[in-house]
Amino acid sequence: MTAPAPMEALLVEQLPDEPGWQFEPKWDGFRCIAVRHEEGVEMWSKSGKPLGRYFPEVLAMLEGLRHSDFILDGELIIETDAGLSFDALQMRLHPAESRVRKLATETPARLMTFDLLALGGRDLTDAPLLERRSALARFVSEEDADDLLLSPATAQRERALDWLARSGGALDGVIGKRVDDRYYSGERTMVKVKQHRTADCVVGGFRYDQAGSAMASLLLGLYDDQGKLDHVGFCSSFSAAEKKRWTPELEGLVEPPGFTGSRPDKASRWARDRVSEWRPLKPEIVVEVLYDQVTSGRFRHGTRLLRRRPDKRPDQCRMEQLRHPLTPAELRNLLRP
Repeated sequence: MTAPAPMEALLVEQLPDEPGWQFEPKWDGFRCIAVRHEEGVEMWSKSGKPLGRYFPEVLAMLEGLRHSDFILDGELIIETDAGLSFDALQMRLHPAESRVRKLATETPARLMTFDLLALGGRDLTDAPLLERRSALARFVSEEDADDLLLSPATAQRERALDWLARSGGALDGVIGKRVDDRYYSGERTMVKVKQHRTADCVVGGFRYDQAGSAMASLLLGLYDDQGKLDHVGFCSSFSAAEKKRWTPELEGLVEPPGFTGSRPDKASRWARDRVSEWRPLKPEIVVEVLYDQVTSGRFRHGTRLLRRRPDKRPDQCRMEQLRHPLTPAELRNLLRP
């Protein structure tokens, strides 16, 4: 069986400020469509790839539910002492079954549900969100399974704005849905708002373009508690003319070691074929960048340059900037509303 394509969200600048909307946290996990039917249970990713073999503990939990015919839309999450861990989810995508099962025991995943698409042979996708949400709440309550969670939801924009203010770690933003909308499979009919933050970073290195003639990206660093400069991400949002203007200045600052803590020597885990060769720089240039999400002390996505900061010393650019206010206790309150 092939799962329905998940309904998606359009990125917008602000949450709707009008009646008829429901808001939910946008969880920092793996989107998952879970299907149970006569043949068993299947779990599908947002891209349509099977997830069951990577999360056997969630598969077993779904197989043990009393309901035997359903389709759930949700997010796979892994909670650790430090909060939700996207890295722990990434580690599950391992080819060795023994490794996956070991991790499933050490760092078990849970399914955070936010929609119910079918139940008992009845297709619910044409039903309005309010009806689907009510059915989902009953479903989760009746099952009473520790690893099957119901995502918080609110019609209060103020509460949603509070979630948004605390996003960037466990939360990836806020989703808005019209309460009278059906489930539009594969369409961007929801809205999402992300909390974009800024950080002042040291330029600890750069990479050339493929021709080797101009800068392609700046490598960004922040100082840790031991005074070491850790590589935290990159910025490549430049026009061709801007890259050429930057290059002579950068070439005049080339000097090892560049980063004295974690380094960009290895290819990205999200793009393993990315060229890792780079040039180290004296830690003199400070820039302010715009970013959205942080994973294990690094920007998950590329950042956008806002401005240079000649008024700020490099040693003032510290990792504390990436630590966000959603504490483990606050996260537990969200996970167990």
